[in-house]
Amino acid sequence: MATTTRPTAFVTGGGSGIGRALAKALAARGTTVCVADTNVAAAEAVAKECGDDASSLSLDVRDAAAMKRSIEEFATQNGRLDYMFNNAGIGIAGEVDDIPLSGWHRIVDINVYGVLHGVLAAYPIMLEQGFGHIVNTASLAGLGPAPLFTPYALTKHAVVGLSTSLRIEAASRGVRVSVVCPAAVETPLLDAENPGDLGIGWAPDARRFLTAMAGPPYPVEKCADDILAALDKNKSVIVLPGRARLAWRLGRLFPALVEKIGLSAVAKERSSRA
Repeated sequence: MATTTRPTAFVTGGGSGIGRALAKALAARGTTVCVADTNVAAAEAVAKECGDDASSLSLDVRDAAAMKRSIEEFATQNGRLDYMFNNAGIGIAGEVDDIPLSGWHRIVDINVYGVLHGVLAAYPIMLEQGFGHIVNTASLAGLGPAPLFTPYALTKHAVVGLSTSLRIEAASRGVRVSVVCPAAVETPLLDAENPGDLGIGWAPDARRFLTAMAGPPYPVEKCADDILAALDKNKSVIVLPGRARLAWRLGRLFPALVEKIGLSAVAKERSSRA
């Protein structure tokens, strides 16, 4: 088994968006990064951006066996696993009664089980070596209501619960756990449409709706830098940017205000429905 003194990080969903920005920011810090994504060409391109010490692979986070094998191989090749970024995810939006059961299964399989598969693969490695940091990407939608994005909110609430609970279990055993809960971030997900095979039909304009709910999108590179800075401080729930932290705190104190804002935003989106 090779051993490196450089820190190492395994990043799922690393081919674009927050995953890509995290991989590049980690590499700039001298971290050996593995970029994993279902889009192998995108993963390879990001690995090239990260430098000669980065690697890439095609990986579907729904495949628990493949996740376990890939993460174990990466840790063995480098002699350590410092960070596990469970970042891969999808969005599904629309009225709850318009979304078929197959859509709910798909988003849960990727956004919840995909994260769980990464945790269950990385956690034993980190326990054995006595250190490591598991970082799960959730969302501000995991800390409060997200109407018209209910499937997404369901999964992100689950990721928050998994992360904050495991953090307490793992702390005395040398392993850190954090969950990232950003507001809208400037990534391709903001402009993505629902999977065509689900036949959902109308869905809100994510960019317009989320801007109305929580402000303009956050630059993805700034998001990645702020995440790493928070991890250096071992923050538990990382809410970004500052205005999102304010919205979260206000929502906890005045839930009726959040509901009022949501009702207004939903009414405006529905008015655009043809």
